[in-house]
Amino acid sequence: MSVVCVLASSQKYHIYVILIVLQNKRKDMASKSHFDKKLKIVGALITKLREERGLTQEALAEKIGTTQSGLARIESGEQNITTETLAKISGALEKNIIEVSKGGLNIEIEGGQTLSGTIETKTSKNAAVGLLCASLLNHNTTLLKQVPKIEEVNRIIEVLESIGVAVTWIGNDLEIKPPKTFSLEKMNIESAIKTRSVIMLIGPLIHHLKNFAIPYAGGCRLGSRTINPHFFALEKLGLKIKTASKQYEISTKKLKPNYIVLYESGDTVTENVLMASALIPGKTVIRFASANYQVQDVCFFLESLGVKIEGIGTTTLVVHGIEKIDQPITHFLSEDPIDSMFFIATAILTKSSLTITRCPIDFLEIELLKLEKMGFKYKILKRYKSKNGQTNLVDIKTFPSALKALPDKIESRPYPGLNIDNLPFFAVIATQAKGQTLIHDWVYEERAIYYKELDKLRADTILADPHRLYVNGPTELKGAEVVSPPALRPAAIILIGMLGATGKSILRNIYSINRGYEDIIRRLQSLGAKIKVLRDF
Repeated sequence: MSVVCVLASSQKYHIYVILIVLQNKRKDMASKSHFDKKLKIVGALITKLREERGLTQEALAEKIGTTQSGLARIESGEQNITTETLAKISGALEKNIIEVSKGGLNIEIEGGQTLSGTIETKTSKNAAVGLLCASLLNHNTTLLKQVPKIEEVNRIIEVLESIGVAVTWIGNDLEIKPPKTFSLEKMNIESAIKTRSVIMLIGPLIHHLKNFAIPYAGGCRLGSRTINPHFFALEKLGLKIKTASKQYEISTKKLKPNYIVLYESGDTVTENVLMASALIPGKTVIRFASANYQVQDVCFFLESLGVKIEGIGTTTLVVHGIEKIDQPITHFLSEDPIDSMFFIATAILTKSSLTITRCPIDFLEIELLKLEKMGFKYKILKRYKSKNGQTNLVDIKTFPSALKALPDKIESRPYPGLNIDNLPFFAVIATQAKGQTLIHDWVYEERAIYYKELDKLRADTILADPHRLYVNGPTELKGAEVVSPPALRPAAIILIGMLGATGKSILRNIYSINRGYEDIIRRLQSLGAKIKVLRDF
């Protein structure tokens, strides 16, 4: 007898199924019907994933080396599935639907390959989660276009569905329909605690419920991350927030517009206050607001729904709240500058000439300027607008470049400064720059510590304190085995370092990368990267 744990997880499913595969007969199962029910669940998941990827039964059958009729029996739950077949299906669908334990997805990289080709910037993860929360303000149907299919988005969808929201994938688009009554007592706590974005549910839910609770926010492990700015700001609008042992308890009596000075210029706190004030009639002023790309996207969305907002792109927002939002809307997400920067850094580490399209240039200008001063060569090929009619885009062509360290420290700043999520890329880029580079990651308490994992690839770094890292270069990176840090951007730069390193590397447990980058393995493979997904049984 062998035991296989099948992780049935997609945008619609989040089911853990244990299949007991017997060599002779199903004697250990409670009943044949119980076993058949589990097979049908797995079959439905395979069907769902296949359709999401636009594959016919015939195409998937060819990929896994079986017949269309055989695959049809698997999808209908009429055929036993071996671990070998499940592994083939997982590989063909590029979704880790099987695992023996709670271990993560691992990849093997043959580094040192020169990449080539064109890659398109995906839409923004951070904008997507904010807009999913903001869609709850609308009593009608919201259609979000080109939503990234990533783990962070999946977690929010799971939370929304658990409280009664109807969420449907239509290709790469998401249709959201709020319920007449929200069921917060049925919230999927397991999914909620995995994402920090759950805190942004407070803003819209206060317009549906007088009293409710949400669990503590999770997300990347980056040291102490206070949510006091949310509380200080929302209390100005009439909320009362109590911190209990495992959750935040929110209550409202009379909501009112107000003049709010944010305790810190954070993205999610700005979005939370925007959503809360959108349905409070009157004028709410938000001072020291974030002007970052995801905040602007939420502003564009709310304006399309009839909420007038002054000062978009500045640190002072004036929200003219309205009584009710009830209209069907289609909204195109903006492109992700962090996704563009991932491929810029990849081009630098692999000494490759790549064309990166649909780059949101307004949120990359200071990054490109610093890289240019380091010796990075690139060319802007074309300028145009995003499908949302607001975001300025460019196509960038990179060229292999000899880099030198900047004499000044590299640090992030609120927009229009260097983006906090783009700062980690400079740590891995600096390994290829002649001289010593100082990376000052002053925002997060522990993120710079994760940069030291680059040393396993033979990088030469010195951790001065939890916020400052010196990088000496250039160094020839060598392949190694590394466990992915539990934070998205540090994990991403390890992956980039492995692409530039000579020899084979293994990166273990890449869930943190899948939280923020859609289809990243396949996209890198399309450029010539040699990456293999490892599946252990």
